[in-house]
Amino acid sequence: MVLKTFGWSFAVTALGLVAAVFYGGWAGFGVVAILSILEISLSFDNAVVNAGILKKMNAFWQKIFLTIGVLIAVFGMRLVFPVAIVAISARIGPIEAVDLAMTDKDMYQQLVTDAHPSIAAFGGMFLLMIFLDFIFEDRDIKWLGWLERPLAKLGKVDMLSVCIALIVLLVSAMTFAANAHQHGGTHVDKTETVLLSGIAGLITYLIVGGLSGFFENKLEEEEEAEHEAEEAARKSGKPVTAVAMAGKAAFFMFLYLEVLDASFSFDGVIGAFAITNDIVLMALGLGIGAMYVRSLTVYLVREGTLDDYVYLEHGAHYAIGALAVILLITIQYQISEFITGLVGVVLIGWSFWSSVRRNKRLAQEGVAVEA
Repeated sequence: MVLKTFGWSFAVTALGLVAAVFYGGWAGFGVVAILSILEISLSFDNAVVNAGILKKMNAFWQKIFLTIGVLIAVFGMRLVFPVAIVAISARIGPIEAVDLAMTDKDMYQQLVTDAHPSIAAFGGMFLLMIFLDFIFEDRDIKWLGWLERPLAKLGKVDMLSVCIALIVLLVSAMTFAANAHQHGGTHVDKTETVLLSGIAGLITYLIVGGLSGFFENKLEEEEEAEHEAEEAARKSGKPVTAVAMAGKAAFFMFLYLEVLDASFSFDGVIGAFAITNDIVLMALGLGIGAMYVRSLTVYLVREGTLDDYVYLEHGAHYAIGALAVILLITIQYQISEFITGLVGVVLIGWSFWSSVRRNKRLAQEGVAVEA
């Protein structure tokens, strides 16, 4: 089972490390290995959240996620994205950006760093909305009940998550502007960019998440109608409509997953520059890490891990909230990638430990009842 799920990841790791040796010698090998570990540690919470969405899809769409989704994740976010942000921020063509990445790596790194405020605002807002919508929803299973119960009551207020997200963005932008003025106003012009990028992240979440939810609800309605009137559905051709609706629902959930993965990968891409500014080594290392995140996602789905350890999803969403806050803070202040990864690992580890304790407690209660 492990080999079947992680086979492609193992193969890509071997090929990537060999390519690193040929390209940059053993020093390149070490850089790629470190980047791979960095990406996996920063993105474990991504895999848990992805698994919660992917388990709603059938086997076909899970394969799409592992094939086309990997191409988007590896080549799109880990290779094209760093070049694209340089091209946009420096107002140069993509070919010029690639040439810059290969010939003037220091300038390339500087341009990516200059674009960080807008990247952090977009990703931070997208992830913050995911976290807020999760904690404001009334759930049967609660991890931190003392916190989640009152938040679920507050969640009954319409559009509360959007209002809070916009307030957070406004505070972030105003803080950024105030600090820029204190340092001579060199970054004042970027305050507007931060606001626009944050709003773009919010709009992206509302559109993609809204379409996913809409088609998912439609699919559930169709399935319920089929169950109640199976014979009538066959005559009127409703099974065909339901299949089409399933395709739309799965497509928008797939799109949601890709945007989610993009938001998660921001910190990994930016953090990679702390290790190397060589775009080839960066793409190899982050690409290998992205493969393991994909495989881990599918493994969690097929093993039913989220059903067995019910607090894992909670821990992952709290890690998302922490990452969103960290991204918004990094608009102005630098935070070590070690801290970012450690926060996610601690929250998920804590939720896993809580799940294990819950399972043991339920098992003991079951034995007591039987006795």
